[in-house]
Formats: sequence, C-alpha cells, structure tokens
Amino acid sequence: MLLHHYTDVLLEAGTDEAGRGCIAGPVTAAAVILPPNFENNILNDSKQLSEKNRNILKDIIKKQAISYAVTHLNEKVIEDLNILHAAVKAMQESVNKLTPFPEFLLVDGNKFTAIPNLPHQCIVKGDAKYMSLAAASVLAKTARDEFMLQIHEEFPMYNWKKNKGYPTKEHREAILKYGPCKYHRLSFKLLPDQLSLDF
Repeated sequence: MLLHHYTDVLLEAGTDEAGRGCIAGPVTAAAVILPPNFENNILNDSKQLSEKNRNILKDIIKKQAISYAVTHLNEKVIEDLNILHAAVKAMQESVNKLTPFPEFLLVDGNKFTAIPNLPHQCIVKGDAKYMSLAAASVLAKTARDEFMLQIHEEFPMYNWKKNKGYPTKEHREAILKYGPCKYHRLSFKLLPDQLSLDF
C-alpha cells in the first residue's frame, strides 16, 4: 500500500529518473505534485508495472496532478557531468518547472543536491513506498520510452523499441556490427571486456 505523504504540507512533490543503466539515449526525470485525495489501486513503482498499465497511469497522472514536469538530458550532458550528476540535474530541472512550486520534495534514491529553499528527503526504493514517487517514476519511464521509440526510427538496427537503450545481448551485437551512433554514451562500457570497438 503506497503512502500519500511524507510530511503534512499540502504541496509535496516527488521526483524520480529513468535510464541511468542504459548505454544509449537520455536520462529522463519527472517531478509530480499529486492532490491530497489522489487514489489509484494500480499505481506502483514503474518497474513493477506492465507497459500497458504504465501508459494508462500516465494519462491519469497527467490529468489529475496539481503539477508535473519531465526533463530529458541527452548523452552529451551525461558525458560532461557523469550519469549520477546528470540524473540529479534532470530531477532538479523537473522540480524547478513545477507550478505551483512545492513546499517539500521526496527524492527516489539516496543521492540529491538540494534545491535552494526546498527541504527534501531521499528515500531508497521510494517509488514503491510513496504515491508521488511512483507517479514520477511512471512519467519518467513512459516519457523516456517514447523518446527511444522516436530515435528507433532513425537507427532501427539497434532495436531500441524493444531494449530502450539497455545493454541487452542483441543491442551489444548491433553495436559490434554497426558501431555506436550519436545517441550512444561513449564513456559507458558499450561492449563486454572481451570485445572492443575501434572508434
């Protein structure tokens, strides 16, 4: 059973990211403020949900949220900052887009850099504990999946519509055959140690 709030403030936001473990595409974050009376029996950590249920929930969350925002940061930002800092920056940018601005922020995970004048709490596996974090995880995951479907059209050989940029066996075989493209994170281990690429 997901909890509604961590604090008693009315404008409590949750933020989460998707795509940290991928080797291609952006890291995507979402921030959400849900109304205090929000109820949904399906809502859970996006990784526990089917794609169909994530897409159903995405529309419900967008319709009923007090405010929500999504941010994609591309592979160039990831390379410049490193994946952890890029994920935190994507979450910060999403929170800063919220109107009204929240009074308290829940962050999924254990790492965050504070936003001025906004108290926050990091919660490990929080997207399976709090509604706002579960909602943020759904919006981040569905937005990132949609982005990967779009760039799949540009580079269909990597089959991103299926693997979404994660390092599956098929994805790595395609990198070995075709080389990496502009959406690959070149500082990541694109191939296992026994295989190497000539750039």
